Amino acid sequence: MKKTESPSATQLHYLVSALDHGSWTDAATALDISTSAFTQGIAELQRRLGVELFAKDGRRRVPTAQAIIAGEHARRILNEYGALDRWATLSKSGDIGTVRAGLIDTAAVHHFGDALVRFRSLHPDLAVHLTVRPSAELFTMLRRGDLDVIIAVPPDEADDLTMRPVVTEPLNIYAPPGVRSGKPDNWGPWVAFPEASRTRAVISRALRNRGADYDVVAESSQPTVLREMVRLGMGWTVLVPADAEREPHALKPAFANPIAERVLVLAQRSDRPPTAALERFVAMLMSEATMV
Repeated sequence: MKKTESPSATQLHYLVSALDHGSWTDAATALDISTSAFTQGIAELQRRLGVELFAKDGRRRVPTAQAIIAGEHARRILNEYGALDRWATLSKSGDIGTVRAGLIDTAAVHHFGDALVRFRSLHPDLAVHLTVRPSAELFTMLRRGDLDVIIAVPPDEADDLTMRPVVTEPLNIYAPPGVRSGKPDNWGPWVAFPEASRTRAVISRALRNRGADYDVVAESSQPTVLREMVRLGMGWTVLVPADAEREPHALKPAFANPIAERVLVLAQRSDRPPTAALERFVAMLMSEATMV
């Protein structure tokens, strides 16, 4: 059985115009085409549908009952076409879409929290799914394709990713209240991020370079928990000021100068071209970068 050709959107516009106007001449004028082109379009539509849509009444052509029903279908289809076109326009401009972003807790709370709130307010139809995890987990999720962009502490090797520095943070030493700092060989014991933490690796190198024994007695991935451990006298720690020196229970650095610096990067996969929505989101994040 020969497959019937589907009518085109143009032919559906012809049908709707014919139903909305008193004559085919007026219908053609409304579409800014010639009457002969309009007539040919209606004829082709009838051929494709295999249904007589207009009957002759003298020199006039009047719609049949089938034309009225076909017109209802045509209007619904054209409305869907319009919705699809509007969606495509908004998608290309980055006004709608979905962005899957991952940030470490300090970046989400201290550095980019206000910007994320503003972005959601300015782009209510652009869905931002936010994941807050440690750096190592975020890089795993990015490589696996679960996330589109992350802000985290970078690994030593990441040739498969595009990375741009966005934040530089000092790392300060904090001792329990009432404990004198002394020399490096008297520092500690330490409460620290888990062993897989990239920030811990930075801290460990810096302390060992200073001659300190990095004897870790307790771990937590949460900076606020480490801060409380120090306040309770369980040990020393190294944190960024944004996490350690917050009220309530703000800690005071043991020394005037930081022991090291931590750089946060914005990372994306190199093999995936960004959508317009992702480009808009990344531009917002980069505008908030505070590299010093």
